[in-house]
Amino acid sequence: MTQLQSGWRTLYGALTGWLGEGWLVDVLLIVGLTLVVTLLWRLLAKRLFRLADRSTTKWDDILWDALNGPVNWLILLVGVSLVADTVAERIDSNLAAYLPVMRKVLMELLLAWGAWRLVGGGEKEFIRQERDITTVQAVGKLLRASIIVIFLLTVFQSLGVSISGLLAFGGVGGLVIGMAAKDLLANFFGALVVYLDKPFKVGDWIRSPDRQIEGTVERIGFRVTQIRTFDKRPLYVPNSVFTQVSVENPSRMLNRRIYETIGIRYQDAALMEKVIAGVRAMLEQHEEIDQEQTLIVNFNAFGPSSLDFFIYCFTKTTGWMEYHKVKQDVLLKIIHLIHELGADCAFPTQTLHIESLPAQAR
Repeated sequence: MTQLQSGWRTLYGALTGWLGEGWLVDVLLIVGLTLVVTLLWRLLAKRLFRLADRSTTKWDDILWDALNGPVNWLILLVGVSLVADTVAERIDSNLAAYLPVMRKVLMELLLAWGAWRLVGGGEKEFIRQERDITTVQAVGKLLRASIIVIFLLTVFQSLGVSISGLLAFGGVGGLVIGMAAKDLLANFFGALVVYLDKPFKVGDWIRSPDRQIEGTVERIGFRVTQIRTFDKRPLYVPNSVFTQVSVENPSRMLNRRIYETIGIRYQDAALMEKVIAGVRAMLEQHEEIDQEQTLIVNFNAFGPSSLDFFIYCFTKTTGWMEYHKVKQDVLLKIIHLIHELGADCAFPTQTLHIESLPAQAR
C-alpha cells in the first residue's frame, strides 16, 4: 500500500510538472459532471421509455429509438472532449485549437445518425401499415440521400471549406458527369417518373405491348426495375424504358371479362330464343357475375356450320385462378342449358348437294 501511494505521488508529481497545477481537479470535475449527467439521463430515459411504451401510437417509440443511442454517445463525447481540451491546453495550444472542430464534426455525425435512424424507423412503420411500399421506399431513399448531402456540407463548413465554391465546382462537375453518364441519369429520372406517376408498384403484375415485358414487380431501384416473369426468371428493365413504352397494369383492373362466342346447330334454330333467354337469366342470377357491369347475350352471326351467339359479362373477382373457375362454371352451365332444351353445340360440318346423278349410277 505504501509503495502504491509512493508511485501515485511520483506519477502525479510528474504530470503536475508537465501539465501544471490544478489539472487533476479540472479533469475530476469534468468526469464527475459527465457521470452526473449520464445518471440523470438514464433516469429520464427510463421514464420516457415507459411513457412511449404506454401510448397507442408507434411514432413516439420510433422517435425514442432514434434519439436514445445518439444522446448516450453525445454525453460521452462532450465529457471526453472537455477532458481532452483541458489536457491539450497544457500540452500544445495548436492541438487545443483543433479539438473544438473535431467535437463539432462528431456532433454533426451523431445528429445525422439520429436522423438516419428516424428515417429507417418511419419507413418500417409505413410498410407495417401496408402503405404504398414503392412510395415509402422512394421517399426513404431520398431522405437518406438528403441526410448524407447535408452532413457532408456541414462538415466541409466546419472544416473551413467554402461551400459556395464547392457548390460551383459541383455544378461544373455535374455537367461533365451528366454528359458522360446520360444513360445513368436517364434511368434515374425514369425512376423518379415511376415514383411520381405510380403506373405500378412493388407486387403489381405489369406487361408492355411494345416490349416483351411481363411479370411481377419485385423491386424498383434508381437504375433498373426488377421483374419476376411467370417462368420465374428475373428480368431487369432500365427505368428509362418506362418513359418510352406503354405499360399495362392488370393488377389494378376492377373486373375480369368473359367474352365467348358459342354456336348451336342450324337444325336447332327454333330453340335459339330460348337458349339466349336461358343463358341471360343464368348470368343475371350468377353470384360471381357483377350485375353493375355490362351484361350482353345476343344472337350474333350465321356461321359456316353454326348459329352463333355471344356472351359478354364481367366477374367480380380479379384473381387469375378464381376468374378461370368462374368462367368454367359459366361455360358448363351454358352447355347443360343447351342440352336441357334439346339443342346441341355445333361443330364444323359440310353438306354436299348433288342435283343429278349419272345414268349409270342409277
